[in-house]
Amino acid sequence: MSVGVIDYGAGNLGSVMRAFASLGASPHLLTTPSQLHTVDRLVLPGVGNFAECMQRLRAGAWIDALRLEVLESMRPLLGICVGMQMLADAGSEGTTDGEGVPGLGLVPGRVTHLRTLGCSQRVPHVGWNAVVPSRPGDPLFDGIPGGTDFYFVHSYAFQPSDPATTLATTDCGVPVTAAVRQRHVWGTQFHPEKSSRAGFQLLRNFLGMPAC
Repeated sequence: MSVGVIDYGAGNLGSVMRAFASLGASPHLLTTPSQLHTVDRLVLPGVGNFAECMQRLRAGAWIDALRLEVLESMRPLLGICVGMQMLADAGSEGTTDGEGVPGLGLVPGRVTHLRTLGCSQRVPHVGWNAVVPSRPGDPLFDGIPGGTDFYFVHSYAFQPSDPATTLATTDCGVPVTAAVRQRHVWGTQFHPEKSSRAGFQLLRNFLGMPAC
Protein backbone atom coordinates (compact mmCIF):
# COMPACT_ATOMS: atom_id res chain seq x y z
CA MET A 1 0.00 0.00 0.00
CA SER A 2 1.52 3.32 -1.06
CA VAL A 3 0.81 6.45 0.99
CA GLY A 4 1.54 9.94 -0.29
CA VAL A 5 2.42 12.46 2.43
CA ILE A 6 1.91 15.94 0.99
CA ASP A 7 4.93 18.21 1.47
CA TYR A 8 3.72 21.79 1.00
CA GLY A 9 6.21 23.26 3.46
CA ALA A 10 4.22 22.95 6.68
CA GLY A 11 3.81 19.67 8.49
CA ASN A 12 5.25 17.03 10.78
CA LEU A 13 6.46 14.95 7.88
CA GLY A 14 9.19 12.78 9.38
CA SER A 15 7.14 11.19 12.14
CA VAL A 16 4.20 10.61 9.76
CA MET A 17 6.47 8.90 7.22
CA ARG A 18 8.08 6.73 9.91
CA ALA A 19 4.72 5.73 11.35
CA PHE A 20 3.42 4.44 8.02
CA ALA A 21 6.71 2.70 7.24
CA SER A 22 6.54 0.89 10.60
CA LEU A 23 3.08 -0.39 9.62
CA GLY A 24 4.45 -1.97 6.45
CA ALA A 25 3.14 0.69 4.07
CA SER A 26 5.25 2.39 1.43
CA PRO A 27 5.27 6.12 2.28
CA HIS A 28 6.21 8.65 -0.39
CA LEU A 29 6.90 12.33 0.14
CA LEU A 30 4.91 14.23 -2.48
CA THR A 31 6.60 17.51 -3.42
CA THR A 32 4.55 18.44 -6.51
CA PRO A 33 0.81 18.17 -7.27
CA SER A 34 1.55 16.00 -10.31
CA GLN A 35 2.53 13.17 -7.93
CA LEU A 36 -0.90 12.96 -6.26
CA HIS A 37 -2.18 10.28 -8.64
CA THR A 38 0.82 7.98 -8.10
CA VAL A 39 -0.22 6.64 -4.66
CA ASP A 40 -3.09 4.67 -3.12
CA ARG A 41 -3.75 6.95 -0.13
CA LEU A 42 -3.10 10.63 0.63
CA VAL A 43 -2.17 12.26 3.94
CA LEU A 44 -2.35 16.02 4.50
CA PRO A 45 -0.37 16.95 7.63
CA GLY A 46 -0.35 20.43 9.11
CA VAL A 47 1.39 22.36 11.85
CA GLY A 48 0.88 26.04 12.66
CA ASN A 49 -1.50 28.68 11.35
CA PHE A 50 -4.56 27.86 9.19
CA ALA A 51 -4.16 30.93 6.95
CA GLU A 52 -0.44 30.35 6.43
CA CYS A 53 -0.94 26.67 5.62
CA MET A 54 -3.67 27.47 3.09
CA GLN A 55 -1.39 30.10 1.53
CA ARG A 56 1.35 27.50 1.16
CA LEU A 57 -1.09 25.11 -0.53
CA ARG A 58 -2.20 27.90 -2.84
CA ALA A 59 1.35 28.97 -3.69
CA GLY A 60 2.29 25.39 -4.54
CA ALA A 61 -0.78 24.92 -6.80
CA TRP A 62 -1.99 22.10 -4.55
CA ILE A 63 -5.60 23.19 -3.97
CA ASP A 64 -7.25 22.45 -7.31
CA ALA A 65 -5.11 19.37 -7.89
CA LEU A 66 -5.94 17.95 -4.46
CA ARG A 67 -9.65 18.60 -4.84
CA LEU A 68 -9.60 16.93 -8.27
CA GLU A 69 -7.76 13.89 -6.95
CA VAL A 70 -10.10 13.46 -3.98
CA LEU A 71 -13.45 14.39 -5.54
CA GLU A 72 -13.05 12.96 -9.05
CA SER A 73 -10.41 10.25 -8.72
CA MET A 74 -11.86 9.34 -5.29
CA ARG A 75 -8.44 9.03 -3.65
CA PRO A 76 -8.83 8.40 0.13
CA LEU A 77 -7.45 11.29 2.20
CA LEU A 78 -6.53 11.71 5.86
CA GLY A 79 -5.95 15.21 7.26
CA ILE A 80 -3.98 15.53 10.50
CA CYS A 81 -4.20 18.47 12.94
CA VAL A 82 -4.24 21.66 10.80
CA GLY A 83 -4.49 19.26 7.86
CA MET A 84 -7.90 18.23 9.23
CA GLN A 85 -8.89 21.86 9.77
CA MET A 86 -8.06 22.73 6.15
CA LEU A 87 -10.67 20.20 5.01
CA ALA A 88 -13.28 22.76 6.15
CA ASP A 89 -14.95 25.49 4.10
CA ALA A 90 -13.17 28.26 6.03
CA GLY A 91 -11.13 29.06 9.13
CA SER A 92 -10.90 32.16 11.29
CA GLU A 93 -7.24 31.79 12.31
CA GLY A 94 -5.00 34.37 10.68
CA THR A 95 -7.76 36.79 9.67
CA THR A 96 -9.68 39.62 11.31
CA ASP A 97 -12.72 39.71 9.04
CA GLY A 98 -15.89 37.74 9.63
CA GLU A 99 -15.57 35.62 6.50
CA GLY A 100 -12.37 33.82 7.42
CA VAL A 101 -9.86 32.19 5.09
CA PRO A 102 -11.26 29.70 2.55
CA GLY A 103 -10.33 26.08 3.14
CA LEU A 104 -10.45 23.06 0.83
CA GLY A 105 -14.19 22.58 1.24
CA LEU A 106 -13.97 18.78 1.41
CA VAL A 107 -15.88 18.50 4.71
CA PRO A 108 -18.50 21.23 5.19
CA GLY A 109 -17.84 23.37 8.26
CA ARG A 110 -15.72 26.12 9.78
CA VAL A 111 -12.70 26.30 12.07
CA THR A 112 -13.11 28.48 15.17
CA HIS A 113 -11.01 29.39 18.23
CA LEU A 114 -11.55 27.14 21.24
CA ARG A 115 -12.52 30.13 23.42
CA THR A 116 -15.27 31.05 20.95
CA LEU A 117 -16.63 27.52 21.36
CA GLY A 118 -16.76 27.97 25.14
CA CYS A 119 -13.60 26.09 26.09
CA SER A 120 -12.87 26.68 29.79
CA GLN A 121 -9.54 24.89 29.85
CA ARG A 122 -6.03 26.06 28.99
CA VAL A 123 -5.52 27.20 25.40
CA PRO A 124 -3.64 26.05 23.44
CA HIS A 125 -4.86 22.56 24.25
CA VAL A 126 -1.65 20.53 24.47
CA GLY A 127 -1.34 16.96 25.67
CA TRP A 128 -3.23 13.71 25.97
CA ASN A 129 -7.01 13.72 26.02
CA ALA A 130 -9.71 11.06 25.80
CA VAL A 131 -11.43 10.63 22.44
CA VAL A 132 -14.99 9.31 22.30
CA PRO A 133 -16.38 8.09 18.94
CA SER A 134 -19.64 9.75 17.90
CA ARG A 135 -20.38 7.13 15.25
CA PRO A 136 -19.70 3.76 16.90
CA GLY A 137 -18.66 1.16 14.40
CA ASP A 138 -16.81 3.47 12.01
CA PRO A 139 -13.79 1.45 10.82
CA LEU A 140 -11.33 4.29 11.52
CA PHE A 141 -11.64 3.44 15.23
CA ASP A 142 -11.68 -0.36 14.88
CA GLY A 143 -9.84 -1.96 17.79
CA ILE A 144 -9.67 1.33 19.74
CA PRO A 145 -11.84 1.50 22.88
CA GLY A 146 -13.94 4.60 23.43
CA GLY A 147 -12.21 7.02 25.79
CA THR A 148 -8.70 6.17 24.58
CA ASP A 149 -6.22 9.03 24.94
CA PHE A 150 -4.66 10.69 21.89
CA TYR A 151 -2.14 13.53 21.66
CA PHE A 152 -3.42 17.04 20.80
CA VAL A 153 -1.78 20.40 20.05
CA HIS A 154 -4.27 23.08 18.94
CA SER A 155 -6.02 26.37 19.70
CA TYR A 156 -8.73 26.09 17.03
CA ALA A 157 -11.32 23.41 16.35
CA PHE A 158 -13.47 22.16 13.49
CA GLN A 159 -17.23 22.87 13.64
CA PRO A 160 -18.89 20.61 11.03
CA SER A 161 -22.01 21.96 9.33
CA ASP A 162 -23.54 18.48 9.44
CA PRO A 163 -23.23 16.76 12.85
CA ALA A 164 -23.21 13.43 11.05
CA THR A 165 -19.69 14.15 9.80
CA THR A 166 -18.37 14.31 13.38
CA LEU A 167 -16.62 10.99 13.92
CA ALA A 168 -15.35 11.59 17.46
CA THR A 169 -15.17 14.27 20.14
CA THR A 170 -12.92 15.23 23.04
CA ASP A 171 -13.69 17.24 26.17
CA CYS A 172 -12.16 20.73 26.42
CA GLY A 173 -14.71 21.99 28.93
CA VAL A 174 -17.13 21.66 26.01
CA PRO A 175 -17.30 18.84 23.44
CA VAL A 176 -14.82 19.55 20.65
CA THR A 177 -14.55 17.72 17.35
CA ALA A 178 -11.64 15.28 17.44
CA ALA A 179 -12.25 13.48 14.12
CA VAL A 180 -14.41 13.94 11.03
CA ARG A 181 -15.45 11.87 8.04
CA GLN A 182 -17.09 12.72 4.72
CA ARG A 183 -17.22 9.57 2.60
CA HIS A 184 -13.56 8.75 1.76
CA VAL A 185 -12.16 11.85 3.50
CA TRP A 186 -11.11 11.58 7.16
CA GLY A 187 -9.54 14.04 9.54
CA THR A 188 -8.12 13.88 13.06
CA GLN A 189 -7.46 16.93 15.23
CA PHE A 190 -5.03 14.85 17.27
CA HIS A 191 -1.72 13.50 16.00
CA PRO A 192 -2.07 9.73 15.50
CA GLU A 193 1.62 9.47 14.62
CA LYS A 194 2.42 10.78 18.13
CA SER A 195 -0.29 8.81 19.93
CA SER A 196 1.49 5.55 20.63
CA ARG A 197 -0.27 2.23 20.05
CA ALA A 198 -3.77 3.66 19.58
CA GLY A 199 -2.57 6.19 17.02
CA PHE A 200 -0.78 3.51 15.04
CA GLN A 201 -3.92 1.36 15.13
CA LEU A 202 -5.88 4.27 13.66
CA LEU A 203 -3.32 4.69 10.86
CA ARG A 204 -3.49 0.94 10.24
CA ASN A 205 -7.27 1.25 9.96
CA PHE A 206 -6.90 4.08 7.44
CA LEU A 207 -4.66 1.88 5.31
CA GLY A 208 -7.33 -0.81 5.34
CA MET A 209 -10.21 1.42 4.22
CA PRO A 210 -11.78 0.28 0.94
CA ALA A 211 -11.35 2.71 -1.94
CA CYS A 212 -14.59 4.30 -3.17
